[in-house]
Amino acid sequence: MKIAIVILNWNGKDLLAKFLPEIIRYSDPTYCDIYVADNASTDNSVVYIKQKFKEVKIIQNNANYGYAEGYNQALKNINADIFALVNSDIEVTKDWLKPIINTFKKEENTAIIQPKILDYKDKTKFEYAGAGGGFIDNLGYPFCRGRIFGELERDIGQYDDEIKIFWASGACMFIRKEVFKALKFDSEYFAHQEEIDLCWRAQNLGYEVKYNGKSTVYHVGGATLKEGSPQKTYLNFRNNLITLIKNLPKSKVFIIVLVRLFLDGLAGIKFLLEGKPLHTIAIIKAHFNMYFNLQKINKKRAKISTKKETYFRTKNIVKKHFISKIKTFDKII
Repeated sequence: MKIAIVILNWNGKDLLAKFLPEIIRYSDPTYCDIYVADNASTDNSVVYIKQKFKEVKIIQNNANYGYAEGYNQALKNINADIFALVNSDIEVTKDWLKPIINTFKKEENTAIIQPKILDYKDKTKFEYAGAGGGFIDNLGYPFCRGRIFGELERDIGQYDDEIKIFWASGACMFIRKEVFKALKFDSEYFAHQEEIDLCWRAQNLGYEVKYNGKSTVYHVGGATLKEGSPQKTYLNFRNNLITLIKNLPKSKVFIIVLVRLFLDGLAGIKFLLEGKPLHTIAIIKAHFNMYFNLQKINKKRAKISTKKETYFRTKNIVKKHFISKIKTFDKII
């Protein structure tokens, strides 16, 4: 089984210098090819890779396409059975690939797999982007085993298992080539939550998404768009709404988007009270962008023949976390 490890890079020279050596060390060249797909960096990343890592293949995109279209462009001409999409701020571990390969070999219907993702800055804790596997609630709010909103669990082996999940983190995601070629990322997203949309569409076609806790990586997080950035708030709110409209069963779309309008308004008020007006503006912009592009989004929805009815893990994660004070995944019903 041939694996193409593809690291999307934009001005990440320092991250590549730090983390690429471990990827090379722990990825057997007999069945792994390593690529850096560069999104038109201006920090001499490409020159640096050519000089320091001659075994790494380089794909040069002609613009900064973001995560979604950046990978769409980069993977066009790569020949492999499995694509491993790895952020430039990921530290891999010894034997990180073996459990993933074993699952793909055993389970033909498994299309996408995520390893355990821990925090590089505190390796005893799960990391925000993916943790122990992703889920959403009835209203489309994403959460993970090991991470509910900003609450991170310590890793004590509680998620060293292998289970079906709803979405796999784009920070480190493995996907069968034929599935990626058939679906691709939605380029409108640019970055954030495109992996949730991709996983949802894969499940609508009958494929499974899995988490394998026997494989571990560490993620720095926030290396491209910093935490607390209004642009990140805009992309998260806008892309989440787009994902819901594209993938929800027809009977649920209108009421859930209406409820989200109200809840997103509360989030905007909360940002105002916290002295973060730019984030409030970002939420307003996200909604208006969605409204203006509703016709185009609906056309994408029409391409999905079957909508997964049992898409959510719990009905209202916002209520359970902020009102009932549930902080760990095992307490969610």
